[in-house]
Amino acid sequence: MPTGEPRNPNTDELDEEPLLVSKSQLKRQALAKKSLATELLDLSAAQLSTLPLEPGVLLAVEQAKAIRSHGARKRQLMYIAKLLRRMDESELSAAVEELNAKARGVSAGQHRVEAWRDVLLDKGDAALTVLLKLRDIGDAQSLRQLVRKARQESEAGKPPAAARALFRELRALDDAEPLPPAKQVFSP
Repeated sequence: MPTGEPRNPNTDELDEEPLLVSKSQLKRQALAKKSLATELLDLSAAQLSTLPLEPGVLLAVEQAKAIRSHGARKRQLMYIAKLLRRMDESELSAAVEELNAKARGVSAGQHRVEAWRDVLLDKGDAALTVLLKLRDIGDAQSLRQLVRKARQESEAGKPPAAARALFRELRALDDAEPLPPAKQVFSP
């Protein structure tokens, strides 16, 4: 094609040329890599070992965790982001997202159990009756005793030993089969 003629966008020549990426898109990609690098720094060594990381990236993450100086840690973070730009991070991003989803699930379970404990302590036997109707609980009497004892401790201003034991029992029930959200059951 002569150099003075404008290019026709409908020709096959465009298919052979690399697509141009805007500066804004490059910045978004760089920020995404930096964000992924930050998430890697927040993971434990056991979680990092489950991820599909190249040895160089894993070493850089371990070194960054040992750095205490803010500026040096920031430079190491940028270095990790640079290493991530050189690799296809789609599998890594998916694995990190899966770990985050598991953590959100654990957190949601904790909140469900806390809500049920609070409702049981607030409403007493009425709430326990509703819970027993929703779930088949083998030892309902021990739960009833824990609720009563926790309410007595709360009224007397004693340490919440029974409330903690009640929480553990409810968590065991939730682990076996997730409890329904207490707010939906006891909506005003």
